[in-house]
Amino acid sequence: MSAPLSHIAHLDLDSFFVSVEIIHNPSLKGKPVIVGGGDRGVVAACSYEARKFGIHSAMPIKQALQRCPQAIITNASRKQYSHYSRWVTDLIAAKVPLFEKASIDEFYIDLTGMDRFFGVAAFAQSLRQHITEKTGLPISCGLATSRYIAKMATNEAKPNGFLMVPPGKEKEFLWPLPIDKINGVGQQTAALLKSKGLYYIEDLAKTPVELLVSYLGKWGESLWEKAHGIGSTAISTEWEQKSVSHEKTFDEDSQDLSFLLQQLLQLVEETAAAVRAEEKMSGCLTVKIKYQDFEVNSKQGTLDYTALDDVLAEKAKQLFAELYQAGRKVRLLGVRCSQLVPITLQMSLFDQAAEKLQLYQAVDHLNNRFGKHTLTKAGILPLQEDKTATGKTPNK
Repeated sequence: MSAPLSHIAHLDLDSFFVSVEIIHNPSLKGKPVIVGGGDRGVVAACSYEARKFGIHSAMPIKQALQRCPQAIITNASRKQYSHYSRWVTDLIAAKVPLFEKASIDEFYIDLTGMDRFFGVAAFAQSLRQHITEKTGLPISCGLATSRYIAKMATNEAKPNGFLMVPPGKEKEFLWPLPIDKINGVGQQTAALLKSKGLYYIEDLAKTPVELLVSYLGKWGESLWEKAHGIGSTAISTEWEQKSVSHEKTFDEDSQDLSFLLQQLLQLVEETAAAVRAEEKMSGCLTVKIKYQDFEVNSKQGTLDYTALDDVLAEKAKQLFAELYQAGRKVRLLGVRCSQLVPITLQMSLFDQAAEKLQLYQAVDHLNNRFGKHTLTKAGILPLQEDKTATGKTPNK
């Protein structure tokens, strides 16, 4: 008995940050809107009206305003972005058994086998409509036999559209498209391929794979497979279960609040570094306390998706204050980051977040190269004396 034909849907919230801003300020609809961090910042996202002026993510806002002086700059609803992302996640989880949250505004859904009960295209469109009706967010959807074709179909369906690539029609869809439509083909790769006379996906498909490998190494083989419609159908649910945690068991139980907070800060620093090492952001933080009598209590809280030490530290201190029973000696402290999603360009561009992220990543690099705590925060310097035993437990 042959395996059922794969059906993979890709959902992408159109101009997500802009769409959230418009929900909270409908007067922005139809206008060139830039979401960013002020005159000296960069563009985190922009409306389709702004894109017509050549504005794009990561462009300095000063340059964007030169191209479109009438553009409106805002991030007034920034605190709502994570809320809407979780809302959409919950709506999808209630409707489908297997899905992957690929980023804060992007999802893959495995609809394989559902065609036996109702049409997968009808279901995908119904889900898309359901999300829009509940949240007010526009969403585009592609449906195909593999992940990457579904994503490309979504890109062709934007804005706020739906496109299905029927089984057996992959080459008919792919071949007329320019090579830079393939995800991962950047300007340099595209320029190299065009210099060899390869402009469309059909050109890649009709080029011997050995020749593409000579141009691009293993990436050339992957491009050849993509050009022939060969792609993965695997949906990963790891984003939901995976977490990163660190714990410390003290040589001596302590009720010294200053000492405990210093320990907490170090745990946050180590855990945040591990999150960044996986190029993730965390949407949920948990603080764990084991008391002298081995009683264990924990408390978790959601937060705007982040990989920044200072943001996570503030949340950890808040949770600790709500959880800690004053006067009781503590044997162990733990910090866990969960609800991990990939770091997105947009989420790293607000205010000073990009600079902070780069700074923390530079510190991570130095600590990895020259030893743990080569660089650390002044608030935990007293902890560098060998007073504790440390256990590190990344969980999957």
